[in-house]
Amino acid sequence: MNATWRVEFLNDAVENEFLGIPRDLQARLVRISDLIESYGLDNLGMPYVRHVQDKLWEIRGKGKSGIARALYVAVVGRRVIILRVFVKKTEKTPPGEIFLALSRMEEIDHG
Repeated sequence: MNATWRVEFLNDAVENEFLGIPRDLQARLVRISDLIESYGLDNLGMPYVRHVQDKLWEIRGKGKSGIARALYVAVVGRRVIILRVFVKKTEKTPPGEIFLALSRMEEIDHG
């Protein structure tokens, strides 16, 4: 049987970052999360998700308010854990955002 995927926030701080972005961008990220949960992460690619570096990937949301990114890592048990959510203002993902997500990755319970 094919186990389903689960998309979750690392903690309340990340969830609050999500709640702090414009609603249209929230809706895009939720839609893509639903696609991951319905079809599996391995069946999605651009423009929805993209590899960033190491084990870090991003969910790519675009709306009238701009561009949002949810940096995540996929872990054992078909879990997608969102580490950082922000509105993107530059062409490339800022190194500080990547650093923050990578440092938060260390908090994950891999059990």
